[in-house]
Amino acid sequence: MIRILVAATLLYLAAAVAIAAYGAPPEGSDPDSATARWFRSLIIPGTEETPCCGWSDGRAVEYRVAGDHYEALVGRQFPDGPEVPTWIAVPAGRVLTRTDNPTGRAVLFWRPGSGVLCFVLPAQV
Repeated sequence: MIRILVAATLLYLAAAVAIAAYGAPPEGSDPDSATARWFRSLIIPGTEETPCCGWSDGRAVEYRVAGDHYEALVGRQFPDGPEVPTWIAVPAGRVLTRTDNPTGRAVLFWRPGSGVLCFVLPAQV
């Protein structure tokens, strides 16, 4: 009986450690980090103070130039994003002209039904 209790306790502890490790936020997600402050500083173009979203709502995306506008590749990296990655047009009025993007990637704030809220190019070297 004691062996069963010890085994059950060890199994419980191993599961608790595994769950805690799985549920840990990704590296750099500290809400007081410089990157988090940068995300919070992003304002929808044409508004005085409307944030692009919460700092966790932006996603790194592939992008390309298509004629006179940008396109971003949207897929499952977004909640409720399309199953099959799809190129969407980024309206010129939603492009933030910032040069301080610390992520190294283009960042898109997008919601199904609302469309593109903000788009930031990677920092140019």
